[in-house]
Amino acid sequence: MSDSGTPAAGPRDDRLRLFAFTSAEKRGEYLWVLRAFDHARANYVVLLHAGEIAEILGRIAGDDQAGRLTGVEITPLLEQLHLWGVLERSYDGSRAATLAEYRNRHFVYQFSQAGYQAFRAVEDVLGARLEDASLSRLALPDLLADMRELAEANRAADGDLIYRKLSRLDSTLSDMASRAAQFYLTLGDLVRTTEITPESFLAHKDALLTHMREFSSDLARYAPKLAGAIAAVEETGIDRLVARAAASDERVLLPLHEREDDWRSRWSGLKHWFVADGGVSESDRLREGTMSAIAAVLSLLRRVTETRRGGVSRESQLRHLAGWFAATPTEDAAHALYQAVFDLGRPRHLSMLHPDADIIPESRSWWEAPPVEISRTLAETGRTPSPGLPGRVQRNDASIRRLREGQLAAQRARATAAKSLATGGVYDRVLDEQETEVLLSLLNAALTARVPVSGRVGSSTGAENGVRLTLRPHDESTTVQTARGRLHLDRLQVSVQ
Repeated sequence: MSDSGTPAAGPRDDRLRLFAFTSAEKRGEYLWVLRAFDHARANYVVLLHAGEIAEILGRIAGDDQAGRLTGVEITPLLEQLHLWGVLERSYDGSRAATLAEYRNRHFVYQFSQAGYQAFRAVEDVLGARLEDASLSRLALPDLLADMRELAEANRAADGDLIYRKLSRLDSTLSDMASRAAQFYLTLGDLVRTTEITPESFLAHKDALLTHMREFSSDLARYAPKLAGAIAAVEETGIDRLVARAAASDERVLLPLHEREDDWRSRWSGLKHWFVADGGVSESDRLREGTMSAIAAVLSLLRRVTETRRGGVSRESQLRHLAGWFAATPTEDAAHALYQAVFDLGRPRHLSMLHPDADIIPESRSWWEAPPVEISRTLAETGRTPSPGLPGRVQRNDASIRRLREGQLAAQRARATAAKSLATGGVYDRVLDEQETEVLLSLLNAALTARVPVSGRVGSSTGAENGVRLTLRPHDESTTVQTARGRLHLDRLQVSVQ
């Protein structure tokens, strides 16, 4: 970003370009010009021209060279700040003393609303004390008292008092949340930093732990009370509360319905701080964060204590080692240092002799020696292979169980079919598939048992599943109707019992 250019257009170009002066080449001069506007604003002077800005800078800039600007030098800075949207420009003909000055279009400048917010954000960052962070546990009793007074004000229909109490509750909670966020951000930097010294930490660790423990204890003690106070406020009617607060709200440029939506949203945020609607409230989340921070501080304390006891920490050792590697003159020297420090250049988990030990001695490097066949067990575990115990027989119990259940089901079906044959006989009906299967099995057994004697065969039997089939000679052939078709028995008659 240059002083004469403008940033590329984007979705939020109007807001992002407000901070363009912070990365410009003359950012110091831009900042002093804006400080002059802020100084005049504190004295209720809004419009300034280049000459007045030069006079103000002569009083407030001191010895800073960036603030020693003339009116001629300030004019292009004002124009650029106007292009970025930080300042607004207007024509002031009353300041022209001559016709030439009138024709030169005398301009005056003032902060734009968004430009002032951007300037204050930059000034807050530059003036922030990053070490000044704390948890505001003393605000909890005030929150409880204001919440109870808010309920009384809503019962009394005191709109002005409702507006003041809601504003105070909102600002107090916002301040407590921002202070907590800043505290844990600073604490996180302290815990993660590698530059912490034992003296600087141990000097404040007792106060730090006490501060966090007291805040966690007070938060746990006041959270149920505040939740009860919120319930008492809601019993008085939230809609009436919001309507009365919006009516007393002095932001006249906002329509009434927008003010009501704003206060309803603020009340919802206040409630969510201490009442969890099916989730985790902000107070519970803050208390959990405090306990985690205490654990982190104790871990840092243990690390610092071990460092003081040992004299040399693992971190300092690695830093010195990194310096040695960086100072090695050649790559071979770095490899030699690596080998000396870590001794990882050779496989230490296995060792074995070459089959021809006279030609390939043990002292020769694995990188130079020809490869040697080794077993997989030795390579993976470092142990020489051994016969060991016989392998375990793999049994598929699930398949065996399924097969057994299938066999039992088939046996039950055959038994049912055999019983049906014995009950209904085989003639004058059509046998189903299972009955046909049992009949054929019984016929096979009976026909196998027939032995011819003197040219004539008598009756024969076959049994299965408690059913007995008897074949007897008959003067005529008989026919059995089955699911597979007709079964003709030549001069035989079947009976099943």
